[in-house]
Amino acid sequence: MSRAITSLANPTVKAARALHMRKAREESGRFLAEGLKIVTEAVELGRAPRILLYSAEAGAHPLARRARAATEAAGGEAIEVGRDILAKISRRDNPQTVLAVFDQAFTPLSALDPAAAPCWVALEAVRDPGNLGTIVRTADAAGSGGVILVGDCCDPYSVEAVRATMGSVFAVKIARASVAEFLAWRAAWPGSVVGTLLTATTDFRAAAYTPPSLILMGNEQAGLTPDLAAACDVTVKIPMRGRADSLNLAVATGVMIYAATKG
Repeated sequence: MSRAITSLANPTVKAARALHMRKAREESGRFLAEGLKIVTEAVELGRAPRILLYSAEAGAHPLARRARAATEAAGGEAIEVGRDILAKISRRDNPQTVLAVFDQAFTPLSALDPAAAPCWVALEAVRDPGNLGTIVRTADAAGSGGVILVGDCCDPYSVEAVRATMGSVFAVKIARASVAEFLAWRAAWPGSVVGTLLTATTDFRAAAYTPPSLILMGNEQAGLTPDLAAACDVTVKIPMRGRADSLNLAVATGVMIYAATKG
């Protein structure tokens, strides 16, 4: 049954707020999502919140009622809270009227089926959560199979990354792997592996993308390491025609995804 919380010192409030910290997310295996749109996306994809927090005015919305029913049916908690609690948990002066705590969901490399989609994305040591979230959203929009995080990447379940996905975090398979694990798995990849590299001579539009294509992108500052570059069937460049010497990682990855899918 739904209940109400009015105290900022309530343990549930403290635990939800703590999910801004990576340590708390790793220890609990949970993450925080903001907004009725994202929560609705999750519910539609069969991912019910473990904890649903909503304001009194938001609770009357049909989608909020649906989210509350899904939460309770899955054994979670639906809790009405005041604006002050929403602001404390979200760390924002103008918080969303619906917040939710979900279980994280990582897919093992061994469970990925390359044939399930024409394009997949692998990211090496991506550092910016906004970039990562935007890439997950773009992968979803283009019908990609999933996003594989290689090496020391930022957390796809940070509040900033989840916010940038606009709900696609629930639709896209996310996997994690060390460099060694990824290279061993890549050895059996049935299609082409295409990476971007500053020193490449092949235009990205001229590369052969044999489906399923695996797009391999490097760190925002350093690009692909030599080991990952060597794992590519071909490395390509995206020409720069203006004064800027590079594209934002999320933009460049979007360009590559749509080149691989001819979208």
